[in-house]
Amino acid sequence: MRSCIVPGCGGSEVNGHTPGKLAIVLGIRPDLIRASLILRRLQREARDDVVFVWSGQHYSDNLKDVFLRELDIDPPDIELGAVGSTDAEVVGSVVSKLYPLLADLRPAAVVFLGDTNTVMGSIAAGLLNIPVVHIEGAMRSYDWRMPEEKYRTLIDHVADVIYTYFDEYKAQAVGEGINPRNVVVVTNLIVDVLNHYYFGRPEYFEQLTSGSFFEDRGLERGEFYVMTAHRRENVEDATVLSNILDFLRDVARPVYFTASYRTQKNLAAFDLSLPDNVTMVDPIGYDELLALIVNSRGALTDSGTIVEETAILQVPSVQIRRATERPQVYDCGSSVKFDPSRPERYPAEVVIAKLESLYGKTWEHGLGDGKASDRVSEDLLRRLREDDFRGHEVEKHHLTEFVQRSHREDGLAVG
Repeated sequence: MRSCIVPGCGGSEVNGHTPGKLAIVLGIRPDLIRASLILRRLQREARDDVVFVWSGQHYSDNLKDVFLRELDIDPPDIELGAVGSTDAEVVGSVVSKLYPLLADLRPAAVVFLGDTNTVMGSIAAGLLNIPVVHIEGAMRSYDWRMPEEKYRTLIDHVADVIYTYFDEYKAQAVGEGINPRNVVVVTNLIVDVLNHYYFGRPEYFEQLTSGSFFEDRGLERGEFYVMTAHRRENVEDATVLSNILDFLRDVARPVYFTASYRTQKNLAAFDLSLPDNVTMVDPIGYDELLALIVNSRGALTDSGTIVEETAILQVPSVQIRRATERPQVYDCGSSVKFDPSRPERYPAEVVIAKLESLYGKTWEHGLGDGKASDRVSEDLLRRLREDDFRGHEVEKHHLTEFVQRSHREDGLAVG
C-alpha cells in the first residue's frame, strides 16, 4: 500500500520535506516515452518513495493511456487535471494546482522533463523552496517564437539539478550563467527507449506489421511518408500552415499524417484543404507510430523526438523547423531542413530530392550509448538517499565573488 501520496496524508518532516519522497511531474506523451525507463526503474526499486503526478496536459486515451499501457508504466498516483484554452491558462492551472499538493507532500525534490507547459510547475516548487530537477535540460533552439524555448529556459534557471544530453548543451547552460556543477551530462534517453521498446522486440513488430496492416491504412510498405505537425509557430499561423500544405502538394508519394487535435482544429478554422495525397488521422499509439516510421520512405515532422528516433532507426526525415535544439540530426546527415516560414529558400523538389537520396543509407547517429536512463535513475536514487538535491545553496554557488559581496557584513563601526 502506498503512503503519503495525496494531500492530507501527513508524514513526518526532516529539514522541511518528507524523507525519501520524489515527486515526478509529467504531462504529455513524449514525456512518457523519454521518462519510461526511468519511471519503470524508480517504481521498481523505490516504489514507496516515488509519487507520479500527471498534469493533465494530455488526457485522452490515444494521447496518454495507450502510452502507459504500451510502455508498461504504472498509472499516475495523482492527476492534477490542469487544463485551459490558452498557454497562460494551462500554466496558471499547473502552478495553482501543484502548489498545494507540494506544500502538503513536501518531497525531497520535484522532477520535470522537457519543455512543455507542465514544466512551469517548477515555479510552484521554487516558491516552496523544494528543489527542482530538470531532465532533458539545457537544450536551446534560439528561436524565441517557440513557447517551448521560453519554458525550457525558465526551468533551467530554477532547477537545482539539470540532466542534459551532451557537453555542448552543458556549455549553453553555463554560457547563460547556470552553475556548471548543477548540470549532469547523461546522453540521449531516446536511444535507451528504442533499444528496449523497438530493437528488443523484433518479433512483436514483425507480427504487428504483417497481414493487412498497411492495406488497412491505404499504404504500401516503403512507399509513403509518415508525418506529424503540432508546433505553435507552424500550426497557429495560417500562412505558415498553408505553406506546409503547399509543400505537401509537391510531394509525389502518399503522406500519412497523424495530426494533433490543435492542428486539425486550425486546418478547419483557417479553411485549409489537405492535398489529395495526404491521409489525415488522429494521434496514434507509440507502437503503431514506430511501425509506420520504420516501414516508411521517410518522416516529415516538427517533432524533436521523432527526428531523433528516425536518426536512430536509420530512417531519413524532413525537419519542419526554422531552428532546432537538436542539431545532431544534421551532424549525422539523417535529416533535411524545411522552414515553412521561408518556403522560397527551401523548394519542395530540392527538399524531397535530398530526402530520397538518404533512403537506404546508414549513418552513425552519435546520440548516446543506451545507458542514459540508468545514469539518471542511479543519480536520482543516490541523491534521494543522501538528500543531495539543493543546487542553489550559497556554499555551492560558482560566482563566489558576487555571493560574498551579497552576504557581506555592513563593515560599520559601533558608535
